[in-house]
Amino acid sequence: MRIEPLGDSALIVRVVDDFAADPEASLNAVLAALRSLEAAAIPGVTELAPAYSTVGVFFDVAEVARVAPESQPSEWIGAKIEDVLKDQPVEGDESIEPRLIEIPVCYDREFACDLDDVARVTGLHAAEVIERHSSAGYRVACVGFIAGFPFLSGLPSELATPRRAVPRKEVPAGSVGIGGGQTGVYPRTSPGGWNLIGRTPLSLFDVRQDPPAILQAGDRVRFRKISRQEFDAFSP
Repeated sequence: MRIEPLGDSALIVRVVDDFAADPEASLNAVLAALRSLEAAAIPGVTELAPAYSTVGVFFDVAEVARVAPESQPSEWIGAKIEDVLKDQPVEGDESIEPRLIEIPVCYDREFACDLDDVARVTGLHAAEVIERHSSAGYRVACVGFIAGFPFLSGLPSELATPRRAVPRKEVPAGSVGIGGGQTGVYPRTSPGGWNLIGRTPLSLFDVRQDPPAILQAGDRVRFRKISRQEFDAFSP
């Protein structure tokens, strides 16, 4: 593990070096480090943000200065992190079973405006793209970009498609897309440059819920193909 500065009020904990070498083990290690840091409740820490191979540790400089007035805040936080994680297994804890979340997706042409582009790039028929995308198993590597947006690992390598050269100014909420070797779901209407191949009627982010985002880092995800009629009739 390496701890590196991220501005004057955050540190990056690099848990693994190469996520792609073993995504499952890498994510388990990141989540194990996250759980340990959460349990430690280090004074002054305001947020912990897991990503593919790192955990971002954000802290309140003034609060750390109050708790440890003789120390430089980032050095004090870094030492606390090292102490918490010094005995952390590199491979993480595989005994914790992640949640499995099913997301219904309609791949109707109305919602899949980039399906033909994905088919052209991959050399597959559109129906094959849909079949392979909907039958694969995914895992939430991290949540970001906009509130509740899940970056999902596990996309079949043959479906990898570069992001659009010109992003759209507005992507409808629920849109399912492919960006490079990842897939994801836009939880709210926003700009975006991923290739859109479907849409879910399921709301992935609701500020009235606790937590507001349905998906959390580490969750397993499966897409269930539904018809347009099922999409229109969907009730969560």
